[in-house]
Amino acid sequence: MERIKDNLERVKERMAEAALRSGRSPDSVRLVAVSKTVEADRIREAIEAGVKILGENRVQEAERKISLLGRDVEWHLVGHLQTNKAKVAVSLFDLIHSLDSVHLAQVLDRQGEKQGKVVPVLVEVNLAREESKSGVAAEELEGLLLAISSLQHLEVQGLMAIPPFCEKPESVRPYFRRLRTLAEEVSRLRIPNVRMEHLSMGMSHDFEIAIEEGATMVRVGTAIFGPRG
Repeated sequence: MERIKDNLERVKERMAEAALRSGRSPDSVRLVAVSKTVEADRIREAIEAGVKILGENRVQEAERKISLLGRDVEWHLVGHLQTNKAKVAVSLFDLIHSLDSVHLAQVLDRQGEKQGKVVPVLVEVNLAREESKSGVAAEELEGLLLAISSLQHLEVQGLMAIPPFCEKPESVRPYFRRLRTLAEEVSRLRIPNVRMEHLSMGMSHDFEIAIEEGATMVRVGTAIFGPRG
């Protein structure tokens, strides 16, 4: 089995090269190591190798792992969030990547108020309008942001997207470019409590293309931990 440390170094090198190709500093892109279904001892190995942010898909799985591994790293929710898990999610995660409705925003805002914190989120955009994926349609993004901008315990920090899977990573470039364009359009609107600090896009097979198109966070699992069983 390949060592996680070696995999991590290769991923970081590829990230840095992609950033430099696009005229950006390698430090401008953060790595979210997606640890869904990965056992705690292998996640600990990744932390020891230098992983700073872990991404989980499910609240209950993350809750168990955080109790074992602690909070020396950031924990991000990168999967879909059901409203009935919002209370726990607000208490667990440093950033939620998958806000996709006004209703969920309102629930998160109420939980933030109860827990005395402002909840940082990214809005997930369903760029290809795939029925199998969550996310707001691109043309509905502005309306969503305006509707939630008055919520005092919620802060939108950017956008997230999961484009359709393509065998050739180059084929997804237009989707990443579209998300960056949307972020630029939102920035010009100057909506209260909304800033476009982060673009969370790109996974193991296409993160270099995502970085070239402006990603500030890439969500990489398989390239670090190996294929999931």
